[in-house]
Amino acid sequence: MSAQKPIEDMSFEEAIRELETVVTALDRGDVALEESIGLYERGAALKARCEAKLKEAEEKVAQITLDATGQATGTTPADGL
Repeated sequence: MSAQKPIEDMSFEEAIRELETVVTALDRGDVALEESIGLYERGAALKARCEAKLKEAEEKVAQITLDATGQATGTTPADGL
């Protein structure tokens, strides 16, 4: 994890992959205390990014409108999206 991409620029998939790497490194327990603290902080930020991206996706899905037969007919703009 040398050249770290800014978390706010990561897609959900990028953030979840890096979060898995962080958790694996912490689980191994073979990193120095200072590095563990840094990993934990980055992991917490990655988790928050994943949660935000999931919430965003859920809000978009909730805005899909259906016709009488249950077929998607379009989307309704979500507030703030």
